[in-house]
Amino acid sequence: MILEEVRKNKLKTIAIIAFFITFVTLCIYFLSLLIFDSVYIAVIFGLTFSIVSAFVSYYNSDKMILSVNNARPATREENLQLNVTLETLCIATGLPKPKLYIMETDAMNAFATGRNPENSVICVTRGLLNNLDKYEMEGVLAHELSHIKNYDILVSTIAIVMVGFVTIIADMASRSIFFRRTDSENNNSNAILMIIGLIFLILSPIFASLLQLAISRNREYLADSSAVEITRNKEGLINALKKIDEQSKPMPEVNKATESLFISDPYKKQEKDSIWSTHPSTANRIKKLENIK
Repeated sequence: MILEEVRKNKLKTIAIIAFFITFVTLCIYFLSLLIFDSVYIAVIFGLTFSIVSAFVSYYNSDKMILSVNNARPATREENLQLNVTLETLCIATGLPKPKLYIMETDAMNAFATGRNPENSVICVTRGLLNNLDKYEMEGVLAHELSHIKNYDILVSTIAIVMVGFVTIIADMASRSIFFRRTDSENNNSNAILMIIGLIFLILSPIFASLLQLAISRNREYLADSSAVEITRNKEGLINALKKIDEQSKPMPEVNKATESLFISDPYKKQEKDSIWSTHPSTANRIKKLENIK
């Protein structure tokens, strides 16, 4: 079952990258049309920007995410037990050991990022290290390793960067309206396209965000079940999720664009599932874990 899900995730990754390239191309196309009133410039500029942004997302998104969340390397000398626990789990899964990072906050949370198992990162908070026992920490690390093993990290990371690009483009479009050429002949020739484009650009950040959130929610359940398969101890992850949900404080310092990466909603703003949720509710996640035989 898990291998089949990994295969599906890889196919979904290709589909999502293709979708976002197309989506960003359309955004840039309409933006260029608004600014230059030229279909040819819009097409060239749109394709160039979308390809470059996809390339940057693939190779540098993990560095961007670590930077905006002020994470630092978790050295073996300072965090021996954490490193040993991760190494043990990696041996069990056959995965290369991800780089370990720490966020210096009392809140309890963790996330994984990267483009593949060979270029991956797991980041945990200081609060997580101080409050979870060995088995609970194993559950959290196994959950994050599952995101890496199932190739969730690539899809989620690229989605975050692409949503950021779309939001920036939409903002540029709204500003460009005030600086457009006012030549009546040009305006009349592209009026319909510009109206469609403006509507598309206004709504595009919403559509892109909803897609990102749906990706995040669906993959949390798979990572939870995969973690239990690794540790053979569902109680460890269940207790960790309970502690994180009940005892941890919000993390206002977390960059808004990266909230879907964390094992639990860093802003603590939701109790029930909805299309605007970054994560399934903790209660539903625990219920599914308890049903694992």
